Amino acid sequence: MALLASVILLAGCGPSGTTAGKPPARPAPGFPVTIDNCGVKVTYDRPPSRVVTIHQQTAELMLALGLRDRMVGTAFPDSAVLPELREEYESIPELGKREPSFETILEAGPDLVYGGYASAFDEKQGRSRKAFADAGISTHLNREYCGKRRVTMKDTYDEITTIGTIFGVPDRARALVADLKDRVTRAAARVGDAPEVSVFVYDSGDKTAFTAGGRSLGTELIRLAGGRNVFADLDDVFGDVSWEQVVARAPEVIAIYDYADDSAGSIGQKKKFLLSQPALADVPAIRDKRFVVLPLTATLVGIRSAYAVEDLARGLHPENPA
Repeated sequence: MALLASVILLAGCGPSGTTAGKPPARPAPGFPVTIDNCGVKVTYDRPPSRVVTIHQQTAELMLALGLRDRMVGTAFPDSAVLPELREEYESIPELGKREPSFETILEAGPDLVYGGYASAFDEKQGRSRKAFADAGISTHLNREYCGKRRVTMKDTYDEITTIGTIFGVPDRARALVADLKDRVTRAAARVGDAPEVSVFVYDSGDKTAFTAGGRSLGTELIRLAGGRNVFADLDDVFGDVSWEQVVARAPEVIAIYDYADDSAGSIGQKKKFLLSQPALADVPAIRDKRFVVLPLTATLVGIRSAYAVEDLARGLHPENPA
């Protein structure tokens, strides 16, 4: 524990410099470490001490690892924060409801910017990873947005492990991964050998339906909870499908993604829209009014995905005791 405490208290990342009359700073225990993140290699001589997180899943992951003392700003909340993390989350200065400007981030004085979506480092908005590097600030992007490929729970576990390595808290990362794996295992045990339930993910849309495709983490969450995404054959993370396709695939349950700011419509509005469409009247999920609500953050690579499996398992298989 003494070693762990010494690692946590060490500050800064990137190459250490020298000052007049002083020798170069000695690397922290276990450092330096080099991380290849989405094709960008970053070497950390010591754990970062001033971090700005952009997007909620990154902030919650850091808080779950006990790293509140390293966080100097956050931005872009997607969902209601987990109750056990709310007090700490609300104590972090909020730099913006959306992605803050490059200048706003610089004012917070970070040594690392940790982004959840690729938009955190939007070159057109002046927030490219190169721009931060040129300013002496390291960056890390959630692996979910490293490229177009299928995202699985392994990505969640690997992301937690990587962040634990960067901050010198690998034991905490291992413990968190073990807890999340246990949650998923217990949810799967709850489902048992129950018949698979067909699920349509409704994110948003009226003329067409914006839904989760086969490359999304949502597809795996549904599978782990004893279901099947009816649009698992959609070769993308998200995509638009026609309502005729939804009718033809006759989902038994509709999983609705919930946004904190109601930018895509509130849950009440989404349910009202779906229930009011005559063309959907004979869809089993609509006829039986079977909906499962998932916070958007719970469907992303982060600590909430294991919670989503639990919620889905209860919603898809209410007949099975907890």
